[in-house]
Amino acid sequence: MTSNSAASYLGTGQQPPSTFFVAAPRVSKWPPAAVTALMVALVIPWVFSFGSVAVSLYRLVLLAVAVPTLAFWLSGKAGRIRAVDILLGLFCIWATIATIVVHGAMEAIEPSGILFLETFIAYLVARCYIRTYQDLVATTRILLLIVSVLLPLAIVEAITQQKLTLELFRLVLPSIQGTTNELRWGLARVQGPFEHPILFGVFCGAPAALAWLVLGVEARLVQRWTMTAIVAGTSMLALSSGPMVALLVQLALVVWSWTFQKTPFRWRILWVVCIVSYCALEVLSDQPVLHLLTRFAFDPWTAFYRLLIWEYGWASVMSHPLFGTGFNDWLRPAWMSSSIDMFWLLPAVRHGLPAGILLLSAFFAAYLAVSFKPCREQKLLACRTAYLITLSGFFLAGWAVHFWNATYVLFTFLLGSGIWILDASGGAAANPPVNARQGNSNRLGNSRVRPIRVSRQSYVQSAGNLSSHKDLG
Repeated sequence: MTSNSAASYLGTGQQPPSTFFVAAPRVSKWPPAAVTALMVALVIPWVFSFGSVAVSLYRLVLLAVAVPTLAFWLSGKAGRIRAVDILLGLFCIWATIATIVVHGAMEAIEPSGILFLETFIAYLVARCYIRTYQDLVATTRILLLIVSVLLPLAIVEAITQQKLTLELFRLVLPSIQGTTNELRWGLARVQGPFEHPILFGVFCGAPAALAWLVLGVEARLVQRWTMTAIVAGTSMLALSSGPMVALLVQLALVVWSWTFQKTPFRWRILWVVCIVSYCALEVLSDQPVLHLLTRFAFDPWTAFYRLLIWEYGWASVMSHPLFGTGFNDWLRPAWMSSSIDMFWLLPAVRHGLPAGILLLSAFFAAYLAVSFKPCREQKLLACRTAYLITLSGFFLAGWAVHFWNATYVLFTFLLGSGIWILDASGGAAANPPVNARQGNSNRLGNSRVRPIRVSRQSYVQSAGNLSSHKDLG
């Protein structure tokens, strides 16, 4: 209700309403139900069989929210359609076409449907339901809570070599199978509720920058260190080089941002340092830089094996550049495994070079758009930095590991979690406007309009005050 309409009741003999709606933001501690359900489902390893299809709990959640999420996005309520939306959709379409060409229409239905759910719908869940700073804070909070719950279970698994998390869930319903225990540094590599320790490490390390920069922006320093240490410690129990690289990159970028926060162009300076260092290593070393990096892996042979995967995988792409090999064997020596532990290469091998280009283009369409978004408000700047650092970790890890199932869904979800920044401006990120006429059933992010009872005496007095100031209203 505006000041003019309030003042119009004075002297008319009409009775002002005893209750009316005004914008009164109420911040929820937890994210919207769709986000909460998906995040929790990602760490529940139950697997159900429907014919030949293995259905996990998170796939059921994605299936349930697919239609309303698509409708929300197409209606424009999540902002205008962006380049990353189109590119990610085209990736799913091309992958479907390639699968049909290689395997036939009937064989393509199941894998193409799963790819669409885990790629585009998972992305849209974040794209549509994380629309404000408060939404991102709430989402980071639940991710940190999940990692905190997994930490004691992971410690027990690392020490006792018992798949405690899987065993507990298996008491209720069938769950995924445990991997063979592999000891490193005298500890078992923790698998947790995922198919492989690598996935555990990537998943648990993903919210490192978010915990420090987003959830910790209003926390004391000791709280920020504690939250980040929980994420880092849990991820490291996977004892895997790929996830550890992603984690260390995030932590290094967070430290750089914190140390040089008052230095203009600190990120440009970092780019120059990285480029100069790389060039110096190439000139001074008798080996390529990538070969040097294999010396820092837990197992140098597995690191060198990644280089072989790239060499033969790229040769397979060039042999089948348009539609890929599908789910058939790719070109490689007989002694090499069929597994491709390189996320950014696999789409091109499986669905052709256009699929690989589209996926990388979607990633950089989001990354670069958010990078160049001007941010004046401190909280919005923290969200942008955390989002870019998180994606940087995923990008580098993707050249050494493959993301699949729940960890892949987390990747596509986090890819969509920062697109709202492109629609935010200044303080609007922290305090989005709410239309008072929409009533208490409407919701924008985590801000809601709720009724506030105002007495007639206070109402008339405030209306009179408003009418006496011509510069208001």
